[in-house]
This record gives sequence, C-alpha cells and structure tokens, in this order.
Amino acid sequence: MAIASFKDIINNKFNLAPSQLKVAVIPNRNTVLVGDLLDRQLKFSDNGNEIGSVNYISKSTHFFIRAKALQSEFFLLFCDNETVIPIRPQVFKSYDLKKDDIILSKDSNIGEAAILDRDYPNYTISGALYKLPITKRRYYLLAFLKHHYFKEQLDILVPKGSTIRHAKTRFLDCKIPFPNQKNSDEIIKHVELFTKAVINKEKEIRRKNQLTFELIRKELLGNQKSVDFQHIHPSVRELKKQGRIDAGFYCEKFKRMQFTIKNYKNGYSTLDKQGLTFKPGPSLEIRLLGTRIDSKEERAGFYRLVTPKQITNFGTVLSYSYLGTAYKIPTLQKKDIVFGESGTGRSFVYLEDHTKTITNAHGHVLRTTECSLEKVITIRCLLAYLKTIGFIDLMTVGGSGGHLSPSYFDRVIIPNLPEKKQNEITKLYHNPIGHSKYSNLSNFLKEDNKWNKRAGIIELDKSAKELKKLLNNVLDKIINDEESKLNILWDKNKKG
Repeated sequence: MAIASFKDIINNKFNLAPSQLKVAVIPNRNTVLVGDLLDRQLKFSDNGNEIGSVNYISKSTHFFIRAKALQSEFFLLFCDNETVIPIRPQVFKSYDLKKDDIILSKDSNIGEAAILDRDYPNYTISGALYKLPITKRRYYLLAFLKHHYFKEQLDILVPKGSTIRHAKTRFLDCKIPFPNQKNSDEIIKHVELFTKAVINKEKEIRRKNQLTFELIRKELLGNQKSVDFQHIHPSVRELKKQGRIDAGFYCEKFKRMQFTIKNYKNGYSTLDKQGLTFKPGPSLEIRLLGTRIDSKEERAGFYRLVTPKQITNFGTVLSYSYLGTAYKIPTLQKKDIVFGESGTGRSFVYLEDHTKTITNAHGHVLRTTECSLEKVITIRCLLAYLKTIGFIDLMTVGGSGGHLSPSYFDRVIIPNLPEKKQNEITKLYHNPIGHSKYSNLSNFLKEDNKWNKRAGIIELDKSAKELKKLLNNVLDKIINDEESKLNILWDKNKKG
C-alpha cells in the first residue's frame, strides 16, 4: 500500500477520507484495468434486478440467482435452496446467461466472481450482480478475480462504515497485472489452462455427486415392495410417544419419503444397527481447555480443526484451521463419518492418516469398528441424499435451519443397499488413482480430463486444491514481476 498522489486525489473528486487515499502498489507496473479488458463498456442491462422476496415461491420453471451463489471457494456458481430461488415467472427478466459467462458481485459479498458451467435460460440474476461482457482473456481475468489481490484493491476502493457495502462499478478500476518476461504469452496460456483445469474438476465433482444421488434414487424406487403408500395422521398415542406436536416428521412429505425406505425390498436399519456408534464432538470452550491458541496456518503440535461450516455439500472439506492447547482432545479416526448437527446436515468421511484432526461440539462423529469402507462411504452418501431430498430437515429441531439432536438419530433409517451398489457409490466418492505424467502443457487438459473421469470426489477435490496453489503461485509471481517457469505438475506415480 502507498499514500495517494495529488493526481489520485483529483481523480477521487477531492475525497480526503484517509481510507480513500490508500493505493495498492505492486512491483509489476504492466497492468490493465478490468474495464479495459471487457469487450465493451458495461451497460445498465448487464446489471441484475431485485424482484423482492414476495415473488419467491416453492416451485417454478424460473429461478433467481442470489449473490450468495458466488463463493470464494468455488469458481462455479454454488447452487442450493438458499442461493437459487424459484420465482413467479411473471417477474422473470432474461439476461441470456450462457456457458462461460462471468458473473461478479458488486454488493454484499463484494468482488466474488463465478463462471457459468452451462447455459441458464430460465435464470435471472440479483441486482447485486453484473454479467461481464468479456470473450478475450476470459480465464486470465477470472483467475485474478478469484485472487486476493483483486479483492484487496476493491476493499480499498469501496467506502467502509456501512453494514452493507456497495461497490457500484468501482471494480472496473481494479488493475490486472500481466507478465513481462519473454514468453509472456505462454505464461498467460499457463494461467488459463490451470483455471480451466480447476473449473473442470469442480464440474466433475458436481457431476459425480449428482450421479451418486441418481444411483440411490433409482435403486430405492426401482426395488419397492408391492405395497401402496397411505398417509395416516398421527394418533394421540403417537404424539405422546414423540413428546412434541410441532415436528415435521408428522407431515405427508416425510411419511412418504420414510415409506420409500421402509418399503425397500432389501430392508433398512437404523444407524446403530448398521454398525455405527455415536461420538459427540468435543467442546472447545476456553473454560474447558484452559489455554487455546487459534491459527489459520499449520503449526507444530497444533490440532487440525474441521467444523461443520467447513464441510461442503459434496462431502469434502473446504479448509482446516488449527488449534493449540495442552488439553487432550479426542481426535478423528480413519473411516469416521463427521456429520454437521447445526443447520448444515453436511457430512464427509475422514479418509486421511493425519492423527491430530478434530471437530467441535457441532460435529457429530459416527464411528465404526465393523463396517467396510464401502459401507461407511455408502452410509455417508445416503445421509447426504436424505439431506438433499429434505428428509433430514423435517427431523431437525430449533431455529436457524435447525439441528439434528442426538436423541433423534434413531429416526434416521438407512436402506440396506447391496454390495455391488455400494461399490459403485464408493468409486464415485473415493477412488485413489495415480496421476498421468504430463510432458508439456499442450496435452495437459486432455490428459487431466481423462484422470478426472476416473477419480473420486475426494481425489478431485485434493487435485483442485493443488492446482489452485500452483495457479496462485504463478499469479503471485506475475504480481511481483518475477519470472515464472512452466513446470510439469505431477509425478507419474503420485496418488490423487
């Protein structure tokens, strides 16, 4: 950072606020403004519109993309029932959203960006979002939009002090550096290839996640006993037994989903009958630990912490934080299922050899001493499926999305899928295979996509994280005006 010049003050309309006199300075002076990279100037029609929550409905042929759908951890849109909302078709406004369009947020989560993985013909965008008109250097720009340097610039440009900050079109004034070395075109191509590779892995993770749910759905619906569903309202005896009258598990939707599992020809079992035992996550309050040091970076002797908020809908972990204490905290064991209690219901299978990884009190641990890895992964995927179709949500209690109380775990019933189906599901989630050896960048995407098709979600996620590190390393060198080298990415026998 540096103090602004008199010229900067003039350009800033003589605004003398200290926060507005900061300037982001980097060694590389070969920069281009975001606005100058666009095919044309932004128009009013590029900006989304607000339709108001009164137009939200439960089901529709048209949808509204909120700013929440743009998240720092993903290059693609993150779509769920909170980020993409069904709306009344009468208020729909088309933005002709096409595959590879870049969407950027100017409000709320300022500076977040995402690229579209397909055409979105019946989707409209929030007033917080802009659709950027760009075709050349699209992936190079996206790489920098996802880099902290772009967001730091925007943070300086946008006034602070309000609850919700509005960037308007100040993001157009952010600078995007370009390499100065002799083979600069190759370096730009390098960045674009890495960006495309990360996007491809995110696509494949989502495809495999959806394919897993489709396998489960077809297996359940295609193997039902010849009994028809009948909805019966709860009796007084049942209400007394359950001890509550305001629960979702009395409704027809829940009863119908529960019937599909109970009517499955191969039977079903509760979690404990499936060979799992419940282990509550440890409390990490300072009054219990005595001493506690938190760190975002890995430090010797610290515990590695994963909370439910760090678990994705795809059964992966976004990131870990680190906690130092002399107190002995129960750690995760290989094959543990970690299930988010409060609000999320997201889960993952712990498959690493790291022996000092922990969760917190909001993370339930389902542990087995007798289930095969295939069965454990299948149960986790079944829990995710039940969460996706709304079965888990109808059992939760409390506000803010609710939480699945441990006392309610006996209501979670798991269909007994055959071993063949368990193996299919397992390969989609976890299939460790060696990477190909890339002799040069010309065959990188082609060979990497072949690997993506065979890898499991866990391996794809690890690979995407490795690529992001490599990508950010190249971007850092461009920012600092240092020479980048085009390196082979993976050794032949390295595991995903």
